[in-house]
Amino acid sequence: MTNGSGFNFNISLSVLDHLGRNLYRSFITVIGEAISNSWDADAENVWITIEREENYFVIKDDGIGMSEQDFQDKFLKIGYTKRKNGDQKSSGGRPFIGRKGIGKLALLSCAKKINIITKTLETDYVGGVIDNNQLDQDINDDVNAQNSKLGQLDNEIFSKYKKDHAKGTIVYFEDIHEGIKNRLDYIKILVALYFRFSLVDTKFNIYINDEKITVNILTDLAKKTEFLWKINELEDPYINLLGELKENENISSEVKIKGFIVSVVKPSHLKIRNSDEKIGVDLFVNGRLREKNILSHFSTFSTRVVASYLYGQIHFDQLDSEDDDKFTTSREGVKEGDADFKILLDELETILNKISNQWDEWRIKHRQEGDIEYDKRKTPKQRAAMSLVNKTADEYTPPKDSESKTKINGWLNDLNDDAQFNVLSYVDCFMSENLIRKYIKDKKIELSEEAEKNIRKYKAAEENNTNNGNISIDIMKNNEGLSYLSMDGLANLLDKSKNSNSASLARDAIEYKPMRNAVAHTGRLTEEAQLRLASVYINIKERLETLFDN
Repeated sequence: MTNGSGFNFNISLSVLDHLGRNLYRSFITVIGEAISNSWDADAENVWITIEREENYFVIKDDGIGMSEQDFQDKFLKIGYTKRKNGDQKSSGGRPFIGRKGIGKLALLSCAKKINIITKTLETDYVGGVIDNNQLDQDINDDVNAQNSKLGQLDNEIFSKYKKDHAKGTIVYFEDIHEGIKNRLDYIKILVALYFRFSLVDTKFNIYINDEKITVNILTDLAKKTEFLWKINELEDPYINLLGELKENENISSEVKIKGFIVSVVKPSHLKIRNSDEKIGVDLFVNGRLREKNILSHFSTFSTRVVASYLYGQIHFDQLDSEDDDKFTTSREGVKEGDADFKILLDELETILNKISNQWDEWRIKHRQEGDIEYDKRKTPKQRAAMSLVNKTADEYTPPKDSESKTKINGWLNDLNDDAQFNVLSYVDCFMSENLIRKYIKDKKIELSEEAEKNIRKYKAAEENNTNNGNISIDIMKNNEGLSYLSMDGLANLLDKSKNSNSASLARDAIEYKPMRNAVAHTGRLTEEAQLRLASVYINIKERLETLFDN
């Protein structure tokens, strides 16, 4: 085994430092770079072992591995690219993820020591230790790269990882800078979300602490997902997990994108437990995450209510161009102004507008609040009534395993629109009639003989009803006479025209009364009656505004 001291970086150390050895900002980014390297090496399996307490992790793959010459001339050459001869795919037919050859800086700078061994089927292990403390000293002392050698390996740390390892690379990251802060469950979820190479090659597997990472890790998220928009018929095993969808739609696009956007029941469902991370709509190229939260490019849409419910994946392999590198140096975004990226964003804007409208319709259909601020199909009053009715209906909704759930939900849906109308109408009745009572008292308008007679009649009826109900408490908050007069009685005191054909509050009250009483008795009005009641109420409101101004 060739060990350490014979190897050195194939680049000026000052250039290495200026390229940015702290280019990548997160632990998951480092893991992502290692997984991408394994993909490019035609590995079928990547095993990641993470030991948070001991502050180290190991990444092992069964890729083609490297010979002694490859290790020196390719791996240790910062800036080496597999695509220099125009190759866009590996020998196994996979699209290359790596491009500039500086991605390995993420691997080489995340820990105090990086121990590397690698072998091919034909050659033995070669490798060495990158000691970042020593590298810092060599850079500070302006040591020539030829004289800055890799350190000697401690073969003992690799002993258990070399078992049954015929070929591939093993990297042992020792003493991670700032420690491994992320919990294991969190890391597994992010790997399942952000590394979708299996969509390109189903033989590619990722393991974390011996657990195979599949979309099944995202089952809890899938259960909280209610709406799906699938773009250009993407075949994704995650979509098969979405067994509790209430609505779904296929969206066709002439742009060569594919993916899905989905909506959860509550925005809080997008937060990854025990972290500040929130799942969003992300951009992938050849199975690799290239930009998180692509919705941030849409300044208006990203601030809307609907955006806080959405997550998903947009796959646009066209961004992996043979000629141009379209990604930022940090590899965490796409360069601004790229023509292909603009095509994608323009198409996404159209798709998002459709999703926004449909999302609101579906939310209303399923008795949930939609986008109150941006949707103008309902007034603020109607939205408020809808919210109250929906919350009340939820109290009557049977549990998921109830045999009667479908039937009861059908009844609730049938009552929903009428309930919203009646809630609004009752509030209108309550406010207008009580405002008239206050106005009459304020103006000291005397009760007519007819009003006194009606008050005695209704008081007697109330007394009889309370006796029959064995009720000994006061029911009405105010027992004064005006409380027993409804709109017609109040209108006659306030605004009764001598000519029955002239416009007056009393005349409107005659037409208003039967529909008002039906609402008060929880009746369901016909569509014609609803329109008539709404029209009459507008007249009443205008008459009251005129009276109150005088």
